Amino acid sequence: MARPNAPMPATGWHTIGPFFPRSFFQEGDNDLTRLSAEAAPTARGEPILLHGHVLEEGGGPCVNAVLEAWQADAAGRFRHPLDPHWREADPDFLGWGRAWTDAAGHYSFRTVMPGGFADGAATRAPHVNLGILGSGIMRRLVTTVFFPEQEAANAADPVLGALPDAALRARLVAKEEAPADGLRRFRFDLLLRGDAASETPFFLD
Repeated sequence: MARPNAPMPATGWHTIGPFFPRSFFQEGDNDLTRLSAEAAPTARGEPILLHGHVLEEGGGPCVNAVLEAWQADAAGRFRHPLDPHWREADPDFLGWGRAWTDAAGHYSFRTVMPGGFADGAATRAPHVNLGILGSGIMRRLVTTVFFPEQEAANAADPVLGALPDAALRARLVAKEEAPADGLRRFRFDLLLRGDAASETPFFLD
């Protein structure tokens, strides 16, 4: 007979779920620049497009993956009480959005170029945080997107600096593309699993 309160044997992880139909997403969910689809976009900061592909091992598309993006506003403020300067944050900037990959694994977010900010004794470079959920993923994956024009700030960023070599750090820097529709565009592809030379670095959530 088993002892009362005896430790249970470990079981295998299950994939993340439940998953939501495409109708769960509304127009404008991937637009961080406005508080709602009906609201006017913020007039502060430079609007940009962040987009790319989510790829599985071998380079195939990761279809119906959910991506969540969150970031500071153009002045480096968050609309959250944990930010000591949250009352100064842009009142018209949501700073959070959700996108869904299509059949090609493509996603996109409309946002503004984020500002850097002080985090304790360290200074954070402008960046966008991404969380990824999807079928076959055992836990939410979290990574950070940095920008190529911020070399000095990137070099001093404690999160980017935590990666052990320059090749890994380079994989978290988006690539600027030709502008379209009046927006600067930045591409950031994510490889969920691959060899050490190509897999996207992820952080513990």
